[in-house]
Amino acid sequence: MRTLDWVVLVATLLSIVLYGMWKGRGTRDVQGYLLADRRMKWYVVALSIMATQASAITFTSTPGLAYVDGMRFVQFYFGLPLAMVILSITAVPIFHKLGVYTAYEYLEQRFDLKTRTLTSIIFLIQRGLAVGITIYAPSIVLSVMLGWDMRITTAVIGGAIIAYTAAGGVKSVSWTHFQQMLIIMSGMVIALFVIVFSLPEEVSFLDALHIAGGMGRLNAVDFTFDLNDRYNFWSGLIGGLFVALAYFGTDQSQVQRYLTGQSVAQSRIGLLFNGMAKVPMQFIILFIGVMVFVFFQFERPPIFFNPTGLEQIRGSQYADRFAEVERNYEIALREQEEWLQEYLSARDSGDKERIEEALRDLQESKQYAESFRAEAVGLISQNGQDPNDTNYIFLSFVINYLPIGLVGLIFACIFAASMSSTSGELSALATCSVVDIYKRHFRREGDDRHYLFVSRTSMVLWGIYAIAFAQYATQLGSLIEAVNILGSLFYGTLLGIFLLAFYVKRVGGTAVFWAAFVGEAVVLSCFAFTNIAWLWYNVIGCGVVVGMALLLNPLLVLKSR
Repeated sequence: MRTLDWVVLVATLLSIVLYGMWKGRGTRDVQGYLLADRRMKWYVVALSIMATQASAITFTSTPGLAYVDGMRFVQFYFGLPLAMVILSITAVPIFHKLGVYTAYEYLEQRFDLKTRTLTSIIFLIQRGLAVGITIYAPSIVLSVMLGWDMRITTAVIGGAIIAYTAAGGVKSVSWTHFQQMLIIMSGMVIALFVIVFSLPEEVSFLDALHIAGGMGRLNAVDFTFDLNDRYNFWSGLIGGLFVALAYFGTDQSQVQRYLTGQSVAQSRIGLLFNGMAKVPMQFIILFIGVMVFVFFQFERPPIFFNPTGLEQIRGSQYADRFAEVERNYEIALREQEEWLQEYLSARDSGDKERIEEALRDLQESKQYAESFRAEAVGLISQNGQDPNDTNYIFLSFVINYLPIGLVGLIFACIFAASMSSTSGELSALATCSVVDIYKRHFRREGDDRHYLFVSRTSMVLWGIYAIAFAQYATQLGSLIEAVNILGSLFYGTLLGIFLLAFYVKRVGGTAVFWAAFVGEAVVLSCFAFTNIAWLWYNVIGCGVVVGMALLLNPLLVLKSR
């Protein structure tokens, strides 16, 4: 990066940290530290919710996923707007009425202590691991930029986040989220326009869409019903609905965002705004990846986008074979470019038969080039390196092709996204640890000063844990998929517990407690032994927990008599 890029990057990140510390100043009690005194306006709640979701993973991995697999990942969010309506009607008024710090406090009032503790532990396990992945994503960026070891970059990123999050609590988190989302969305919209205007002069925006569509990258909706297909309309609408209900209704990192709202109405508006804005936002981010794909049809892409991986394989025992594969790849790309020009020429002629023939030849040439890329990736894997470069595709474009100044802004967006999501998650982990575990099981009677100290300490410890786990995140493939798969291993169980709590009054805590173990075992078995797409794990886990609890409850009632 050049000097101006560094100035933009450092100035943006420094402003976020200082702004967060300033907004969080004067926090002297637990309610202020963990719930911002419940005084947040709806727009702060809304952008805080979005920022907690929109991690650096969203802006590094999602465009790369669209580059490789097209737009179909957007279907994952189709159930989210409906989930926001359901939660606004049900969960929001219940949590506000009870005045809880965490969603899991409600479960003790509805069931018993062991059910509350179990759900808290499930949340801590899955969210503690997920926060490590969110720290790892920007560490990739910093590692590429500076050539530093990944262990150093994770410590730098994690340390900066811990600093302002532990200092100011959730008030600091919410206000920095507001600032960060404005920076992030501005940067990504600018990036999209720059990508489109970077295409050759003779290639119009309509031409770019035809190229993307003809090469299978505008596959936003697929109505085929297939349990083994990760992304289609039905898995997104049904599975995505269950994911969103679980994430926003049972995950403390999200529940805490709308618990800070100054009223039920403010929290509801924040949730509903998120429901309306999330799908268009993800569509734009995926579309950026599609436009990067189109751009690289005219500008030859590297055979592997991770520069560190390229450097290592070129110095290995496979160097000669890799060099030969690269030469063949270059030849295949030149042939692909010729067929691409023929396809555009055919489209200009309006001859349908010629268009179809040119498109077939273009697709075949693309597959031919991809065969050499696949061989190169195989050699990289044989050399003991991570063979997945999806997370580096957008970064490669940013570093090599964006104009001076904008590179720093895009990287600032990625770091801001990481800081926003990670700070929200650390705050939630600290809240759950203190309120549901420490205060309930270890020290029930303590003053605010003591619990404030424990909250800050807990936040720092979870941050250190996340930094440690981030060291081992290199083998997870596409990070946007990895973090969602991880959540789906647990969300179905959590959602089943809360659905029983909200709607089935005759079921007791013991039946729910044991049903949760059965549900979790079934989900983990599906993950380990079947090819069922991960979105359906949420439906399966929820269904098993609800069904098993309904079966167990009458048996336990009879036994107790």
